[in-house]
Amino acid sequence: MIATESLSKRFPRVTALDRLTMDIGPGVTGLVGANGAGKSTMIKILLGLSPATEGRAEVLGLDVADPSSGPAIRERVGYMPEHDCLPPDVSATEFVVHMARMSGLPPTAARERTADTLRHVGLYEERYRPIGGYSTGMKQRVKLAQALVHDPQLVFLDEPTNGLDPVGRDDMLDLIRRVHSDFGISVLVTSHLLGELERTCDHVVVIDGGKLLRSSSTTDFTQSTATLAIEVTDSDEHPDGTAALREAFAQRGIETSTGGELPGAGHTILITAQGDETYDIVRDVVADLGLGLVRMEQRRHHIAEVFKPVEEPQVSERAAAWAATAAQRTGQQGQTGGAA
Repeated sequence: MIATESLSKRFPRVTALDRLTMDIGPGVTGLVGANGAGKSTMIKILLGLSPATEGRAEVLGLDVADPSSGPAIRERVGYMPEHDCLPPDVSATEFVVHMARMSGLPPTAARERTADTLRHVGLYEERYRPIGGYSTGMKQRVKLAQALVHDPQLVFLDEPTNGLDPVGRDDMLDLIRRVHSDFGISVLVTSHLLGELERTCDHVVVIDGGKLLRSSSTTDFTQSTATLAIEVTDSDEHPDGTAALREAFAQRGIETSTGGELPGAGHTILITAQGDETYDIVRDVVADLGLGLVRMEQRRHHIAEVFKPVEEPQVSERAAAWAATAAQRTGQQGQTGGAA
């Protein structure tokens, strides 16, 4: 779907992209990076809206540097920009019909496609209201609808969950998944919220300072580790079940670490699995102590871990600081969503 080779974009004092080489196939692909990492710049180059300083890029087999390719690419690609770009005094129907006509659809087809697309994004009942009276979530859905109305092969979604509350964010992520699963349209979605990409994307591309940091499938990022997360409840005999469990493991020579407090009863600890016998040991120890076993599962990596300086020393301090902030924000949003 997308291929770049040594793609660079330099401004007088800033290098937005620095010899970026990557290939993106069909499906839902996440492009993650800190603000200023070059995500939006790359999308503009791929759309033929901004020339690259050097290197080459192809979208759907079309060379973006070819002057004749720009209109052909934009005819086959949908684009949902990050910034607010909607006219407040027209209805969603009027605006999306206009965008469909701009993409080459005849009047009747444009109206039919607009009705279908607004129904898909959940705005059918509100389609005749002026956009200026819409909430942020509704405006984001209008932007998604205009990107989909001409039935593109590929859509670029630039920070589609910006400004949304946890419920609105979940709804938007579900819509993005359905764009591919229901209609077969491939998606390139940018975000600085790592948890969104874990939940939504098949493939993740990480860039930092305009350079490619990593490109791999989401399952490679979030593969299971040899670490077991164990959560237990307390008992009358052991008011602190976690402490009792940790002490019992220590007597057996098993090192433990704290996994943090979880909502609800009990806490969680982490141990390293040495094989199937570790599961038997956990079962026996918990049973001997008379504790309740809430969960025992393999811990999974998170995308944020790719930014840890200890594991990835080449990552810039800016990216590491951003990853810590983004991971914290993602956790707070998850808690808010859970409370909701």
